Amino acid sequence: MRKIPTEQNKEMKQSASAKPVLSSAAPPHATGAEQAEAEDATASLQADLDRFRDLALRSQADFENYKKRAAREKEEAIKYANSSLLEKLVAIVDNFELGLEAAKGEGEQSPVYSGMTLVLKQLNDFLAENGLLPIGAEEKKFDPNLHEAIAHQPSHLPEGTIIRQTRRGYRFKDRLLRPSQVVVSSGPAK
Repeated sequence: MRKIPTEQNKEMKQSASAKPVLSSAAPPHATGAEQAEAEDATASLQADLDRFRDLALRSQADFENYKKRAAREKEEAIKYANSSLLEKLVAIVDNFELGLEAAKGEGEQSPVYSGMTLVLKQLNDFLAENGLLPIGAEEKKFDPNLHEAIAHQPSHLPEGTIIRQTRRGYRFKDRLLRPSQVVVSSGPAK
């Protein structure tokens, strides 16, 4: 659609063309004070322009950083979405292992023990497929990042070595889901 010039549009164009343009070069008939004022105004406008340009660049960089951080957080949320479910499932596996130990008392050849062993293997395979790995602890050096010491006991093992594990710990992908609860050697008895 074409615009038809109206009287108001013509007046606005004429008034816009009549506005003075600031430049660093003062008119030839200007005095020294007027020249200094014009230069100060130009310098002030240039400083404002530089400040706003810097602000725009910083805002743009902040926005880019925000977008990258939001994408990274979204990716992590998707990657670790199952962690709470797996943490609850690990508690069930612990209880299942206790039941398996009780069934072992009836004999390793009993059908209950054999069936529970197969179910436990399926559960462990499922957990491993989903990125959950058990933390081996026995006879390893105590690591406070992976293990939770619940007791110290004298033993033939060197001080700081894990004697036994009371509750298995797990890693979920590259994060610690649950630390192993362990009993740590305090060295030979004196």
